[in-house]
Amino acid sequence: MSRAGISDAEVGRRRAETPGCAGRVHLNNAGAGLMPRPVIEAIHGHVDLEAEIGGYEAADAVAERVRQTYEQVAALLHAKAASIALLENATVAVAQALSSFDFHPGDVLVTTHNDYTSNQIMYLTLARRQGVEIHRADDLPEGGVDPESVRRLVAHPRCRLVSLTWVPTNSGLVQPAEEVGAICEEAGVPYLLDACQALGQIPVDVEALRCDFLAATARKFLRGPRGSGFLYVSPRMLESGAYPLGVDMRGAGLADEERFDLAPGARRFENWEFAYALILGLGEAARYALEVGIERGGGRALELATALREKLAEIPGIRLMDRGPRLCAIVTAEVAGWRDAGALVRRLREADFKPGINTSAAMSGRGPFNPLGAEGPSMVRLSPHYYNTHEEIDAAVTALAGLVRSGGGA
Repeated sequence: MSRAGISDAEVGRRRAETPGCAGRVHLNNAGAGLMPRPVIEAIHGHVDLEAEIGGYEAADAVAERVRQTYEQVAALLHAKAASIALLENATVAVAQALSSFDFHPGDVLVTTHNDYTSNQIMYLTLARRQGVEIHRADDLPEGGVDPESVRRLVAHPRCRLVSLTWVPTNSGLVQPAEEVGAICEEAGVPYLLDACQALGQIPVDVEALRCDFLAATARKFLRGPRGSGFLYVSPRMLESGAYPLGVDMRGAGLADEERFDLAPGARRFENWEFAYALILGLGEAARYALEVGIERGGGRALELATALREKLAEIPGIRLMDRGPRLCAIVTAEVAGWRDAGALVRRLREADFKPGINTSAAMSGRGPFNPLGAEGPSMVRLSPHYYNTHEEIDAAVTALAGLVRSGGGA
């Protein structure tokens, strides 16, 4: 029995429901988790239905299942379905949230040095086009944003928004999202949280987080399909009349030539065109995650990641890069002799490892390791999930130890 409360028998059953487990060691859940069979079947089934009866007719046929998707996603967040907008991915969700603010020159957006690259770029476009000032909070010595620095910055009389990435993409760091939320609520400043890497491995409660917006994707630790995600919009933000700049006819109705009426709830942030098959896959992934239990599944993933860190730390030539008072199921390491982590990732995938090992590459200049834009070492990122085994962790450690000795990427 795992300390997280998942038995070996349940792990075996979940692996049997995951076709991808049969052929590879998948330690790339921070990139895209392996979809379980119910998710795959939901997607395939709808594509087949569209082929059989037509796209519009198929959408009508699954209307109830789409409605349930909102409820299942909301349950992951301890939220109401009316606060959920279904979108293509977390980046689109962040963009929709940002576009709902009428920024003016001199307005302040507070963020951190650890936000996701796409988010940072969007902040800079706001600075360039609308004169928004981007203020980045200081980090703690041990890593992660300093909440007291956030508190000082939000005191600026023109602070309009705080935006935080809960788990930076290239690190196991978990930022103090709840503390930042409490600071924002006290200051009366809206709070946007990117939970892309957190969802599925860390329990999410939007009331405890005190966030006004929360963006996430399906494809990572939630184990859903690529090309689907969502945005949570708090009731207070909806009641304020917030809507995205590019609202379309799903989000509003054209009352006359001069006036439109917003749709009720967060659906005003959606687009009319839906990838129905992927949305059904998202709903099934949410249902499956709730069945496993986020706390149980995430606890086992963290247990495996902790074992991986401990084993890698014993190998000369491997330097663990994760920093912060709290770490999650993402392990980032620099491997001696492999200046190009992309080459290392490709080498690990090769079949002679029997089976190949899926990981991903990370550059320190794009994460919480160096100042923005700085050069740094190329690193490998390993991210186990609850369906992985200790034997797979050992296989990855053995493979990496061998590659350190070979130095084939130097």
